[in-house]
Amino acid sequence: MPRTPVVGLELSVHGRPATLWLKLESYGPYGSVKGRTALALWQDVAPRVDPGIGIIESTSGNLGLALAGVAAAHRIPFTAVMDPRSSTALVDAVAALGGRVLTVDRPDGAGGYLLNRLARLREQLAAEPRLVWPDQYANPASPAVHTRETAPELRAQTGEQPTSVLIAVSTGGTLAGFRAYLHAARPAWELVGVDVTGSAALGGTAGPRLLPGIGASRRSLFLPHGHAPSVRVTPQEAVSACLWLAETTGVAVGGSSGALVAAALHLLRTTDRRRAACLCPDGADRYLETVYRPSWRRRQGLAGADVGRGVGVRAVTHLPAGPPPAHPRAREPSAPQKEPP
Repeated sequence: MPRTPVVGLELSVHGRPATLWLKLESYGPYGSVKGRTALALWQDVAPRVDPGIGIIESTSGNLGLALAGVAAAHRIPFTAVMDPRSSTALVDAVAALGGRVLTVDRPDGAGGYLLNRLARLREQLAAEPRLVWPDQYANPASPAVHTRETAPELRAQTGEQPTSVLIAVSTGGTLAGFRAYLHAARPAWELVGVDVTGSAALGGTAGPRLLPGIGASRRSLFLPHGHAPSVRVTPQEAVSACLWLAETTGVAVGGSSGALVAAALHLLRTTDRRRAACLCPDGADRYLETVYRPSWRRRQGLAGADVGRGVGVRAVTHLPAGPPPAHPRAREPSAPQKEPP
């Protein structure tokens, strides 16, 4: 699998130099970090799959697209159980690849749709027991691919100096994989889990959430005891970070990546840490109708957070990493066009 690239930002944070690395998983298969997860899950379940029946998964979007691509490549049916917060572009892409989309439109009472998506999935399994569920929420193949591939890549690209590595949490598989690598390989990392307000992924009580791809209605099965240190970010901070990054660097990332950048800037502003790295799960192409649309932000009341306060960008360094992505949606991030007034 080709490595994904890293962009290095040389910053001035209240006059002090700092470095922020962004590993852009939008360059990976199917345009997100879930491309890695999908390939690992497929390798695990392939021997059990009936080619005429196929696989089913609950997804907020990115894994659905990735599994739809994998299923199409192997000519097997795929069913994605999604919800109204899933990007229209992702839903359409799953369907374009031949996937069947079941939409759960009733909230689960825990701030999202996850619990009801899982209930709908289990109904499908009961109706057709030969369906195979890769189960991104509990399958050890999910964290294992990040222990084996993603974490060593990041270490090789950013060097051996002490670095705070920030990972977004939803299922918890990526963070669990990085934690296993940290324990085994002992890089000079501080591993920080980043969640959003209203999420129970790392513990606590679930509540309303706005952004897909980060947070969960229940505790992560991969991280049953949580993770420390961890940071919670508000939707306002995540969106503000997305806009700040696009305006100052031309790099446009998704909402969960915005949460990581907001947390990293806070860390660089308030501690003596001088280097931070964010594993950015996806790009802006899945958020043009939401995060990057002023009318959507106004409707959601997302204003008032200035995460770039006191931070200047002195230089942007692009580190190449293998051939361009194979999927047409996995294109180079760029500053989105402004919405007409």
